[in-house]
Amino acid sequence: MDQRAELSEFLHTRRARLKPEDVGLPSFGRQRRVPGLRREELAQLAGVSVAYYTRLEQGHGQNVSIEVLDSIARALRLSDTERDHLVHLAKPNQKKKKRAARAVQKLRPQLQMLIDAMDGVPAFFVGRRMDILGWNRMARALLGDFAGMAPEERNVARLVFLDPGARDLYVDWECKAVEVVSVLRLCAGCYPDDPQLTALIGELSVKSDEFRTLWAAHTVQEKGHGTKRLHHPLVGELTLSYETLRLPDDEDLSLVTYHAEPGTASAESLGLLAQWGVDEVAAIDRR
Repeated sequence: MDQRAELSEFLHTRRARLKPEDVGLPSFGRQRRVPGLRREELAQLAGVSVAYYTRLEQGHGQNVSIEVLDSIARALRLSDTERDHLVHLAKPNQKKKKRAARAVQKLRPQLQMLIDAMDGVPAFFVGRRMDILGWNRMARALLGDFAGMAPEERNVARLVFLDPGARDLYVDWECKAVEVVSVLRLCAGCYPDDPQLTALIGELSVKSDEFRTLWAAHTVQEKGHGTKRLHHPLVGELTLSYETLRLPDDEDLSLVTYHAEPGTASAESLGLLAQWGVDEVAAIDRR
């Protein structure tokens, strides 16, 4: 991916979403031809020259300091996740990123044993390209027959945008789609030289109009926990809480778990899935 273009587009989209009144500036004056703050207004808020900020928004971020990036992040009202993404785009650690991009992610057997022991709790591991690297039987029963998929198909983004069943599974599919694109944007910012990641983004852009539109918005966010509403073909609608836990010794590997509040209908439905097992659920999926 073109790191300079990514930096330029990210800054432009973040600036365009701000209005003068959002940052305490008067909104009167000459008519605005485009939405958002002007470059000179943003530069004033960040305490840098217009020429300096213009050069940065054109993708020239190699020599910018962390202090200046922090000032620009504050002026743009960036979240912590967006600020980190800006730093990755402006000051990439190319040696580290190229080494990591070449490495093949594998799941340690002990980690697979861990989630296998989590009986009754759907759990799976996700890698840096949103690849599904390992799962337990409850994750397979709840979310899909990962074991029956080709390895290249075991990817959260590919499933959400290219598998028609995902639109039935996720009650709030649009929200799920935004979350997936936002995480994939973070991955791309960290690993711009990863050819497999670039190929994935290209495939999704060609095959999905929704992905292409969301990708152009340059939204980045991380949600470590929350609630998902799912509609399962066997047990109907479930409301489940999820937790995303990043491994301390591998920041590109995350454990995702789902659980239901005890005593609820969703907890009872998960129990039914556990009793029925994977084979029955897979048979429903194949119909």
